[in-house]
Amino acid sequence: MKLFSLQKIFPYYYGWLILSVTALAMFFSGPGQTYAISIFLEPMRKSLNLSLSEIASLYTLGSLSAAVFMVFIGKSFDKLGGQILMPLIAIFFCISCIWMSHVSNSFELYIGFTLLRGLGQGSLFLVSSSLIAVWFVKYRGRASAFNSLGSSLSQAIYPNLIFVLIINYSWEESWRFLAIIILLGLLLPSLFILRRSPESIGLFPDGLIYSKNTVAHTRDYVNDEDSWTLKEAMKTKTFWFLLFANTSNPLIMTALTFIQVPLFESRGLDSSVAAKAFFAVSPMMLIGSFFSGFLIEKIPGRFLIAFNQIIAITGMFLIFLISNTWEGFVYAGILGFSMGFSQIVSPVIWANYYGRKSIGSIKGFVATIVVGSAAIGPFPLAWLVDYTGSYEKSVSLFIVLPILCIISAILAKPPVKFIPKKV
Repeated sequence: MKLFSLQKIFPYYYGWLILSVTALAMFFSGPGQTYAISIFLEPMRKSLNLSLSEIASLYTLGSLSAAVFMVFIGKSFDKLGGQILMPLIAIFFCISCIWMSHVSNSFELYIGFTLLRGLGQGSLFLVSSSLIAVWFVKYRGRASAFNSLGSSLSQAIYPNLIFVLIINYSWEESWRFLAIIILLGLLLPSLFILRRSPESIGLFPDGLIYSKNTVAHTRDYVNDEDSWTLKEAMKTKTFWFLLFANTSNPLIMTALTFIQVPLFESRGLDSSVAAKAFFAVSPMMLIGSFFSGFLIEKIPGRFLIAFNQIIAITGMFLIFLISNTWEGFVYAGILGFSMGFSQIVSPVIWANYYGRKSIGSIKGFVATIVVGSAAIGPFPLAWLVDYTGSYEKSVSLFIVLPILCIISAILAKPPVKFIPKKV
């Protein structure tokens, strides 16, 4: 099949077909996400004879180690493109799941967590969101919202699928099953469909086509978006305000998701309810994604980030009220809305502020910090729970962070690039 043949057969803008693959990538990132790993938490912890704080510390160290590689993945995206990176990530992600099925000690578990978090939670999200940023400009928000369908379905399906697999087989066999579906479901579409950029197949972002009548107008349309290098972006105050504002949601949501099973059990609910509560997360996550995806095309992203901190704080307060199944579902739903809201606004605002040209490098650096902040969350929360014996007291200490992030988000005004006038 020639490079352009599929593009010629597809009757609509090829970026929408690219979007279908990025959505698949978001779906198959599930085994590297906390909502899936948390279901493995108890059976693996008991099998390996680890305490909650011990396995949380290994998860934290693995996530921190994975975060370091995001800078490399981001730079590789700018140089190689998503059509090369995505298949490679799919192959190594499959191998990572197989590795997890054979772990027998703490060190092997640490390696497994590093691979899962680096490839699933980090690389697949980074490459997918960067492809959206490259293929869309005007419709970046809504494209990101549609891309979130993969995450929402993943969050709805994986926890319960894994729960059923573990009950009927074992946690080892469950990891092997996940490896197979990643290989079949993600590798082949990424090999045959993905392309580097719209320009590489004679298109402009959002579907405008090269022609004598439109090329000048279209170039002006695309060039309206300033492009910054990572070095240039890091010299602006906005970059650091925005970076800090984006740390709260991944840290808190990862921590709360990681302990969801024991948290629900502490409130007198069965572990199966904790798994089923992800059903509430998924639709609310989808609603949050579409809500923010269309809003960010009309409202400044920094205000949306601040608004999302308030939603997160509301969800955290609900922990004090959980006493039955429906309250657990409401709590999970609010967290889902916040996660969905964040997963659109955060990646889109970086492209809106700093352009497409070096988006991989910029998002790679950002992902290092964001994945790192997500990694930090589970261990201190698990340690506090072990130390205080109270989930409520432990969670209350985390509320300070989103309050600070509200202030930081409001201060993150759009950067202005100085371009010397030609004489």
